[in-house]
Amino acid sequence: MFNPSRDQVRRFFCDTWARYGRSEPLSALEQTALQVILLHSEYHGLLEDPERHLDRDYTPESGGVNPFLHLSLHLAIAEQLSIDQPRGIRSAFEALQTRLGSEHDALHAVLECLGETLWQAQRQGTGPDERAYLDCLARRL
Repeated sequence: MFNPSRDQVRRFFCDTWARYGRSEPLSALEQTALQVILLHSEYHGLLEDPERHLDRDYTPESGGVNPFLHLSLHLAIAEQLSIDQPRGIRSAFEALQTRLGSEHDALHAVLECLGETLWQAQRQGTGPDERAYLDCLARRL
């Protein structure tokens, strides 16, 4: 199983952005990550200065969003949607997109549910609860 460290994840996003800027070829995963990065222009400067931001802690107490976590959750959702796993996420996403009128708004609704599901799993010391995740999405509809 692929289990990158915090530093590896952060470097992946920074390196993908740098490779894009140099017009270098990107792997399939990097291409997906680039699409996520392009949705978030507010993170471009951060990705262009990795040495300043790679070691920074983004705590809930600071009140800000962890940009690397945010991008990672987007990447996870892109994978989930591509394979419809958990089963039904794609149709829930499509319904959210229709309801909210925007692909990006729908992605953020899914992202909030995924974040909640992962937080609960971490807090309870269990694996993510697919049913709770899909129920969260259904409540947003």
